[in-house]
Order: sequence, then structure tokens, then C-alpha cells
Amino acid sequence: MFAKSDTPRWVATVLSWSWLAAAARIALVSAFLIGGVQKALDFSGAVAEQAHFGLQPAWLWATAAIIVELGGSVLVILGRWVWLGAGGLGVLTAVAMLTANAFWAMTGHDRFMATNAFFEHLGLIAGLVLAAMLSLRSK
Repeated sequence: MFAKSDTPRWVATVLSWSWLAAAARIALVSAFLIGGVQKALDFSGAVAEQAHFGLQPAWLWATAAIIVELGGSVLVILGRWVWLGAGGLGVLTAVAMLTANAFWAMTGHDRFMATNAFFEHLGLIAGLVLAAMLSLRSK
């Protein structure tokens, strides 16, 4: 890895540690892994969650969420078909942020919390895009 001239040498050294990219990929998808496992272990709860947000048929959305959260995470972690794994997780996140964090339809503290969550999810989508972009460079 070549550091830009404005990057301190110690930072470039840390960023070049061989294990850091794998650890970052695991951290990036950790919420999806946990969510997918929880949904799989409590499928009726996962169906109820999808129904709560108006996604029907709820069982199909719950099943899709489990498959995308677990499958997409594994692809990102393994560095294989990262575009597919990150893309699926990004689309799932976009659906979630549009249904669960509709801050434009809220007021007061609820609006504040939903706005924060919405833009946190947007940042996560950007991180997934960057992971897919970086996976092209490492080939």
C-alpha cells in the first residue's frame, strides 16, 4: 500500500497491517451478522418486526433479511463477490432506513432520533460501497 505524502508514517504502517482489512470487514458487517442470527433464532419475532414496519408478506421479508444479512456478511468477510454481499446489505439497509426511520413524518424527539438513525444507516451504506470499491483494488 502506498501512503499519500500527507499521511504520517506511523498511520501508514498501521493501515498496512495484514490483518487489519479482515478485522475491518468483520466489524463493518457485525451488526448484520448479529441481526441475521437473532432473526433466524427468533423467526416469529423477525416476522413481527417486518409486519410492524408494513412489509408484507412479513414472512418473506423476514426470510430475505436473514439470507441477505448472513449471506452478504459472509461474502464481505471472505472478500469474495463483495459487490454482491455489500450491495445486498446496502439495499436491505436502504429499505430499513426508509421504513423504520421516516424522520420527515415525525416530530419532536422521535424526529431527532429517527434523523440520527437515518443518517447513520446512510453512512453504513457508504461504508459498504467503499468496501466493494476497495475489493476491486485488491485483486
